[in-house]
Amino acid sequence: MNEDLTLIGMEKGRQYETIISTKNEDGSKNAAPIGVIYAGNDKIIIRIFKGSHTLDNIIREKEFIVNITHDPELYTISTLGNLPQDYFEDDGSIKCMKAFFKCEVIRLTEAVKQSDPIKKKDEAIVIKAKVTDMTVKEDVHALNRGFGYVIETLANYTRFDIVGDDQKEEYIKKFKEANRVVLKVGTKEDIKSMQIIKKELMKKGYEP
Repeated sequence: MNEDLTLIGMEKGRQYETIISTKNEDGSKNAAPIGVIYAGNDKIIIRIFKGSHTLDNIIREKEFIVNITHDPELYTISTLGNLPQDYFEDDGSIKCMKAFFKCEVIRLTEAVKQSDPIKKKDEAIVIKAKVTDMTVKEDVHALNRGFGYVIETLANYTRFDIVGDDQKEEYIKKFKEANRVVLKVGTKEDIKSMQIIKKELMKKGYEP
């Protein structure tokens, strides 16, 4: 039976912020924040640069767990180092997750996106995987960072008419970067919101 990732708010083709847990060669557990693209049905795609423990573990074990959380502390600790081992369940998932799903690797492909700062050939691996089991303990939606960019852009917009020209230009630069990210990973609602803000900025005589 196919696992339905729409139950946790994932839309096909959109990218979501998650923490992926894997098993190290010595049997200990590892965690790292990684964006996951929902490819439809029970398939996902992730892209990891070479040299990471997570990638090494996935290549060796051919499986991993995607943990769904909105906890900023977990993202911070797992980015700057690794979560302590007592943060993990026996099955490798992270404790206190409202949802998580287990994946098996289907295909590994060497690839690099032209928009990346690192453009050397074979610097990254694209992993396509099948979701084999999903656990949803509480109602939760996968985190999409597009929403945060919309909120930050709106906060800047409310200050637009009361700041000087230099700050206005800074806000326009921030809008352009936010819009780039939202177009890449945001939901349809995020993208529509940025379009509305863009129209309002254009009414003020700016070309964001």
